[in-house]
Amino acid sequence: MSLTLASGQGRRALAASVVASGMAFLDSTIVTVAAPHITEDLGGGFSGMQWVLDGYLLTLGALVLVGGSLGDLIGKRRVFLIGIVGFALASAVCGLAPTMPALVIARMVQGACAALMVPTSLALLNSEFSGDDRGRAIGAWSGLSGIFTALGPFVGGSLVDAFPVGWRLAFLINLPLAALAMWLARAVPASAGSRGNARLLGQLDLLGAALATVGLGLVVGPLIEINRLGGVAWLLVAAGLALLAVFLVVEHRSPAPMLPLSIFAIRTFSVANLVTFVVYGALSASTFLLTVYLQIQMGFSALAAGAAGLPITILLALGSARVGALVSRFGPRWFLVAGPVIMAAGLAWLSLIGPGDSYPASVLPGLLVFAVGLVLVVAPVTTAALLDVGPGLSGTASGVNNAVARIAGLIAIAVLPALAGIGVGGDGLDPGYGRAMLISALLCVVGAVVAGVGFRSQAYRSG
Repeated sequence: MSLTLASGQGRRALAASVVASGMAFLDSTIVTVAAPHITEDLGGGFSGMQWVLDGYLLTLGALVLVGGSLGDLIGKRRVFLIGIVGFALASAVCGLAPTMPALVIARMVQGACAALMVPTSLALLNSEFSGDDRGRAIGAWSGLSGIFTALGPFVGGSLVDAFPVGWRLAFLINLPLAALAMWLARAVPASAGSRGNARLLGQLDLLGAALATVGLGLVVGPLIEINRLGGVAWLLVAAGLALLAVFLVVEHRSPAPMLPLSIFAIRTFSVANLVTFVVYGALSASTFLLTVYLQIQMGFSALAAGAAGLPITILLALGSARVGALVSRFGPRWFLVAGPVIMAAGLAWLSLIGPGDSYPASVLPGLLVFAVGLVLVVAPVTTAALLDVGPGLSGTASGVNNAVARIAGLIAIAVLPALAGIGVGGDGLDPGYGRAMLISALLCVVGAVVAGVGFRSQAYRSG
């Protein structure tokens, strides 16, 4: 029997999915404001900040495919709960980390556990709800998860400014959230696997997971350390790309791949993931750089820089579920054309801000425009990724879509600063910041073009 949002059990199941995935999304942004304070305590410099961000995104992006597949094989609820417990333990280690290497390793473990939580949280909604309730549940998940993401800098800034060891609390805050998610998850129906556990272990694509993780690490890591590695960095990047090519060959030949390439034959799925890659890459890079720019160039405190993004949070809260319901009736195409274009306009505005500009007159208008566009993107692109995918592959499909979003951010945070000429010091952010924001705007426009050409004008067939 399907869950409904009219029932208490359905609402608690939705809340469990939102809180758990929200922790994962919160942790992808909460350290943006706290990163300078982390390196003050533990050392590591600018590359240390990047590693704290990208170490998490690396394992999340590479292993989220395994998380989705594992949920399809042995039960979404079981994998979901394992992810919550592991994430809480890794968060405790992050909060108590004595050195930068220890913190980065714990962040990687966090990312791996998030890779279990995120795809199964969405797949549970896709399999346990039906009809209009499914569209509304996915819309609420997308919007509220986006709110957690947007709240990250604000929460991090609040803790950093309020407490001497505030950056540690930015990780320890996950412990009560994990406890709440576990309590709410009692309402989630069990979803058992179809085979015995011994056989299922042999179906896990561990070789593919290893190739994806190491390949992405070799692409991103050298780009973070390019100032230190010099020309060697490009050799390592080439090696990483070669491993990713081997990964695709392995997936093509594997009888049980974590990334079944045949799923990309589904047109809406492929287009949705291409839109996700360019738009979420732009989103991750631009929000990271804006938060840093507000502090370094414009003199904002950590709290003020984090609070600057609250308009995005408010608009996501007000609009995402409504947009999700509209997508159920009209399909995703025009939402994913208009949304990225509006985001691009907001980013173009934000590229013009500079020292001496005020928040209300200069920063806020651009953020509001950007937020309106984002509201039109988050629920439709998630719905589109699952539009024509059967329930048996819903975990894999949601895993791929989340992997694409995280990998896009992983690459953008490593590449875009160097591409725009942003240096380590404050002077390097200006005018490189403006160039980076314009590149992000261009990526959004590319996403709109892909959506306009790739999606057909069709309504979402719920049921």
